[in-house]
Amino acid sequence: MTDSIFAPRGSKQELEHGTTLQPRFDDNGLICAVVTQADTGELLMVGYMNAEALKRTIDTGEAWYWSRSRQEYWKKGGTSGQVQKVVEMRTDCDQDAIWLKVRVEGNGATCHVGYNSCFYRRIEKAPDGSAVLAAPDEAPVYDPDEVYGHK
Repeated sequence: MTDSIFAPRGSKQELEHGTTLQPRFDDNGLICAVVTQADTGELLMVGYMNAEALKRTIDTGEAWYWSRSRQEYWKKGGTSGQVQKVVEMRTDCDQDAIWLKVRVEGNGATCHVGYNSCFYRRIEKAPDGSAVLAAPDEAPVYDPDEVYGHK
């Protein structure tokens, strides 16, 4: 990993009103990245970045993440062709979250199970009071087995 390009955390005034990017990474060195479709505002996914993934995203204009499960960098769309081209990046007031507005190449889908968005199911309350997941409102855009192979 390269040395951090980001400034050390400053005062509350600097964080909230300054022009220096001073991201706050958690105890695992990660920052949450919320990703929306640039043209429609649809929520596509939530991922995590470490300093290097954030730097790669800034440098390339394509979304990079840190896979917590695989413990490795991944460029979104590196296998599927569904590359996320960054249109705009924002951070929140205390710089502990990133918002990426993207356009997705390929078939436009983001979710690795075939849907446009990873948020394809609603949580509902069942008659017995338990929480259940409703059937998706939409059909998958692609067959993940065809894109990634059977796992």
